[in-house]
Amino acid sequence: MTCRPDPVLARTLLHKSRRPANVGAALAALLLAILLLLALVPFVFPGARSMSVAAKILVFILLVASYDLLLGYTGIVSFAHTMFFGIGAYGIAIACTRLGPTWTAIGVGLLCALVLSALLSLAIGLFSLRVKAIFFAMITLAVAAAFQTLASQLSELTGGEDGLTFRVPQVLRPSFDLFDGPVLGASIDGRFLTYYLLFFTVLLLFLALLRIVNSPFGRVLQAIRENDFRAEAIGYRTVVFRTVSNVLAAMFATVAGALLALWLRYNGPDTSLSFEIMLDTLLIVVIGGMGTMYGAVIGSAFFVLAQSYLQDLMRWVSEAFSALPVAATLFSPDRWLLWLGLLFVLSVYHFPTGVVGRLRLRALPAPAVQGKTPA
Repeated sequence: MTCRPDPVLARTLLHKSRRPANVGAALAALLLAILLLLALVPFVFPGARSMSVAAKILVFILLVASYDLLLGYTGIVSFAHTMFFGIGAYGIAIACTRLGPTWTAIGVGLLCALVLSALLSLAIGLFSLRVKAIFFAMITLAVAAAFQTLASQLSELTGGEDGLTFRVPQVLRPSFDLFDGPVLGASIDGRFLTYYLLFFTVLLLFLALLRIVNSPFGRVLQAIRENDFRAEAIGYRTVVFRTVSNVLAAMFATVAGALLALWLRYNGPDTSLSFEIMLDTLLIVVIGGMGTMYGAVIGSAFFVLAQSYLQDLMRWVSEAFSALPVAATLFSPDRWLLWLGLLFVLSVYHFPTGVVGRLRLRALPAPAVQGKTPA
């Protein structure tokens, strides 16, 4: 008995592959503003804190975008994503510690980390993606917890709970000066060069992720997310596509971890393997908009800025309301986590499809707004 292709799903895939991405004017302006700010941070905000915040935004953009490939486009809920993030960071840290602060060590560490991430993600995909979603999530959670414990106990290799502090090539060190004086108000030192290494690497890899999700491969992933049984009926091997998606997401997350290690010149279990990073990544995907990729940029920027500067803002508000004891206590900087959680609850409530989903919905013509929100 032959299995006929599903004509409904075939037409849906063809329609989606030909439909241009809906990027409204407001969304395009917001993305352009974030891109320009990140590109000009060393010149406009040359302080150490502002550059560290911008570097963290860049790392999270790549990490969250890679997770969106799993969750938003393939419909896979994985709690092992930070494991690959940590593998990339540990690859750079261990290689630079053992081989010395050279570009060869960075290349070897990144290559070994990518190979290990590819093998682990392939094994997880092949052995776990055949089970139901909730069981796969639990399996990935157990694997991530086991890897974090292993990294903490192998102190001779990973530094244990203390982590590894390492040196980077001379050109990336803060003491390195390319020019004698500042250029356009910015010192062209090792931190400056490291920041732009992160910026251009994240930019290129984010464009690569956009190309992947807008390719026929990405359309098949979306079809599997919507209805895996119909995708299987039309002839696509869903396990293969899910496994490839899992491997690709792991590779991008590994590079994000390597970039974080290069910026911090340190790595430990709490820096790249903590479950808090996994929760932050999941939260940013939801806030920015699942299955959009652009949500990784907007969500990461809003999240890291709120996480970094909300406490300072609350201190200013508390001092302004010092004459009102109740208000001053309510806006105390010690309660910044409470207000941060409240902001996230409100954002999820008012933007159920994420910030990008809401902006895209507003950009649609009036008759199309009544239909289904675009993927």
